[in-house]
Amino acid sequence: MAAANYLPSEDQFLCSICLDVFTDPVSTPCGHNFCKNCINEHWNTTDQYLCPMCKKVFNPRPELNINTLFSEIVSQFRQSAQQKANSSSSSELKVSKPGEIPCDVCTGTKMKALKLCLNCLTSYCETHLEPHLTASGLKRHQLIDPVENLEGRMCTKHDKPLELFCKSDQTCVCMLCTVLDHKTHKVVPLKEEYIVKKAELGKTEPEIQQMIQKRQKKIREIKHSVNISKGDSDRELAKGVQVFTSLKESVEKGLAKLIETIKTKQKTTEKQAEILIEELEQEISELMKRRTEIEHLSHSEDHLHLLQSVQSLNIHHPPPTKDWTEVSVSLSLYEGTVRRAVSQLEETLSEEMKKLVKAELKRVQQYEVDVTLDPDTANPNLILSNDGKRARPGKVGKSLPDNPERFSFSPCVLGKQSFSSGRFYYEVQVKGKTAWDLGVARESINRKEIITLSIEDGYWAIWLRNGNEYEALDDHYVVLSLKSQPEKVGVFVDYEEGLVSFYDVGAAVLIYSFTGCSFTEKLYPYFGPCDIDGGKNSAPLIISPVRGN
Repeated sequence: MAAANYLPSEDQFLCSICLDVFTDPVSTPCGHNFCKNCINEHWNTTDQYLCPMCKKVFNPRPELNINTLFSEIVSQFRQSAQQKANSSSSSELKVSKPGEIPCDVCTGTKMKALKLCLNCLTSYCETHLEPHLTASGLKRHQLIDPVENLEGRMCTKHDKPLELFCKSDQTCVCMLCTVLDHKTHKVVPLKEEYIVKKAELGKTEPEIQQMIQKRQKKIREIKHSVNISKGDSDRELAKGVQVFTSLKESVEKGLAKLIETIKTKQKTTEKQAEILIEELEQEISELMKRRTEIEHLSHSEDHLHLLQSVQSLNIHHPPPTKDWTEVSVSLSLYEGTVRRAVSQLEETLSEEMKKLVKAELKRVQQYEVDVTLDPDTANPNLILSNDGKRARPGKVGKSLPDNPERFSFSPCVLGKQSFSSGRFYYEVQVKGKTAWDLGVARESINRKEIITLSIEDGYWAIWLRNGNEYEALDDHYVVLSLKSQPEKVGVFVDYEEGLVSFYDVGAAVLIYSFTGCSFTEKLYPYFGPCDIDGGKNSAPLIISPVRGN
């Protein structure tokens, strides 16, 4: 019963070479079935006689016989399939619509084509396709789904179907091409190369999918970075608005106070002048009254009256008045008023700068990296600690191999770690030293000559000399004015931004920044403990962990 109910699938009756229903099926010694013509053509174009299914090699070429029982089963399957096709033909016949491939044989109403014969170069509807399914001569023809551009399947040189594939030139060719232009080339049937290429596509697809996933992941990372940047920019903008609003208010208050101070001084001066003028005018009035009396008396003809009046007027003693010789208005001094107001603003701005630098230093400290000294680069006069965190000048140079990485003349050393992207930060203790160099250097610096700490030579650095002279060499020499001597210096680098900044960690003050730098090589931390200077500069440079990290 189980055998009676068994319904073989269509795949069991398809040749693995032509991918069509078997025609004259034969069996190889390994038990696999193929169309007789397919397996013979396959072996005719190869150097080895191997089974296309299991790859077993036969030597000599085996003799192939038709599998009679399997051939009958295939014939029954083909008849059954034809009957099913005939029974459903009435329901499946469809008139060709715009955009569909019409049957080339139909006259009048064109029916929709079901197959295209590559041998006949003709498209057939279901009715006109029947001979290709039943006639023994036509059953060998290759049928494919109908296509609109049939010219693309024809050899442009010989006007023959492209039935073969030239592996030497990796191109599709016709039969005439193989005996003319591709005579000595390795040529295989299209279907054989189809199987190979399809397998390659099967392997390539996962690789492409993996590449797509990597790029999708990178897109998510970029979007995440943009979101982080947006948050940072919003916070920085809010902080900037707050700071500048506060400064604006301070300026407005300072201006208002300046205006009030000057106006108050001017009012005081005007009030003082008003009192003096009033007093002067009172004396003038008294004097004018006396002058009028004297003038009137001087015109009198009465001797007695004049003498008596002069006696009472006491002309030898004028009315009481003040000595105005040394009296003047006290002028207010305005010259220092504006300066003091601006000085107050400067103090306010300085306080705001301290707050900003302190917050900035806290942010850059988050990019701390673990830096150790590279003994292969150290000048022989330097003494390094075993943990690679300290470098101090020695009295006598050691005998060391003169490898290309080592500084031969200048008492300096590089860090082991290099950086070619991103941001990094580290801190160095400089306490007790009278001379030192700190910064970063590019990989290609000249280590066999006395160095100059210039950008052109590949150094972005600051230095101390003579205990209190701080300098940097940017586009020009820069004298650094520091209110206090730093005991610990922080170095921060933003590779993409082209920024190198130095901080006085203890005072939370920005010492100096190189901006707009163009980095194209690896950068290494650079340390210069300098010479011992008779013991005055014997203290080491110490790479210190960031406090609190």
